[in-house]
Amino acid sequence: MTGEIAFGILLAHLAGDYLIQSHWMATEKTKHWWPAWAHALTYGLPFLLVTQSSAALAVIVVTHAVIDRYRLARHVVWAKNLLAPKKHRKPWVECAATGYPQDTPPWLAVWLLIIADNTMHLAINAAAVTWL
Repeated sequence: MTGEIAFGILLAHLAGDYLIQSHWMATEKTKHWWPAWAHALTYGLPFLLVTQSSAALAVIVVTHAVIDRYRLARHVVWAKNLLAPKKHRKPWVECAATGYPQDTPPWLAVWLLIIADNTMHLAINAAAVTWL
């Protein structure tokens, strides 16, 4: 992958996830499928400038809808924290909101969750554009 394509993927992600996403989409996508699909479809629009592959676009849009609808990043965060020593592991019920334990400062838990979510999207998008 060239630097230009990588930069294009990053810009398309930022535009789709932050500039194009409406407040309605952001607040309702974890509750209902319609706003999740509306967000995922509009999220995919900037990627039309990055790839002509319909398979890559489909993977980008569908995975984005599923990841956001179910807030899958919190599950990834919680699962990776299971690698800690046993006394530092917390059950899911104590971490369900963000994937982090409830004693994590709320601002930190939210930002780390956002970073994990963005990393998941960018990794999938880069793989789709590169290999599809």
